[in-house]
Amino acid sequence: AHSRGKLAQELVKLRRYGLLIIDEVGYIPFDQDAANLFFQLVSSRYEHASMILTSNLPFARWGDVFGDLTIASAMIDRIVHHADVISLKGNSYRLKKHQPTAGTAQ
Repeated sequence: AHSRGKLAQELVKLRRYGLLIIDEVGYIPFDQDAANLFFQLVSSRYEHASMILTSNLPFARWGDVFGDLTIASAMIDRIVHHADVISLKGNSYRLKKHQPTAGTAQ
């Protein structure tokens, strides 16, 4: 949408969804253009529609993910303003069924 000059219209469309779920923020680092576009998405939904974001990284590491501490800080500010932040501790649910049994090598 950005390269076609239709980013504003696309952001309006995405704002119409009551909930947008974005899984694994930070799993792959964003280049500068992607970071700016993601910031625009977060900003366009701010105080208009809900988002659920998952990440295995603390907010302190988001500057590394987005390559820019200023963008990361501004995004985090918008995300947490009306958020319930849930931090999960403990073993991975995905690895729960893959626990080594006694006597097996890892």
